[in-house]
Amino acid sequence: MNMCPLCNGFNSEMEAAACPNCKISMTDHGKITDYLDEYSAYMEIDTMKLFDGVMDSLESHQCIHLFSCSNCLHEEAIHIRE
Repeated sequence: MNMCPLCNGFNSEMEAAACPNCKISMTDHGKITDYLDEYSAYMEIDTMKLFDGVMDSLESHQCIHLFSCSNCLHEEAIHIRE
């Protein structure tokens, strides 16, 4: 079974991802699919991967997380290896 290290609290190294604009640490806001609607956070993770905008995220075992910069407000979807 593959599990996202950020979703499950195993690894927080991506929490320090640097903003490409101003180089400060960006904040992880969780899975990008959690923001589709008010119920998406409660749906089956593998099912929601069909709607994350990445064609092969389920097959390639990637969890797409939304990161943002508090300084310049840059947002970026980062692929996390499960």
